Amino acid sequence: MKYSKLHLAKEAIRHKGFIKKIPDIFRMVKFWRKGMYPMRSIDVILPMLGLLYVISPIDLIPDFIFPVVGVMDDLAILSLAIPKLIREVDKFLIWEAERRLGETTIIDAEIVK
Repeated sequence: MKYSKLHLAKEAIRHKGFIKKIPDIFRMVKFWRKGMYPMRSIDVILPMLGLLYVISPIDLIPDFIFPVVGVMDDLAILSLAIPKLIREVDKFLIWEAERRLGETTIIDAEIVK
């Protein structure tokens, strides 16, 4: 049972529609860098570092020396990084929706039963 890092990354990225949320991640980082979205730096930097660690060829436990253990450390990093990033993106989407609703004004409304 031999898995490559690329295969493991693909499987982990399928977690809860991660691919669909990639544009939201970039938008979240853009708003955060502009200072518009209040977020702790650690909440976005750590998951991004985790994803970069899995993609990079540098590894704490090399896969070619310890095949099973080497893959397990990558899975552990992914299992921590992706859910954390998705939670933060979900918070961002809620914040963005509330912000959009706050900007709308109702000029004339009628209550319909």
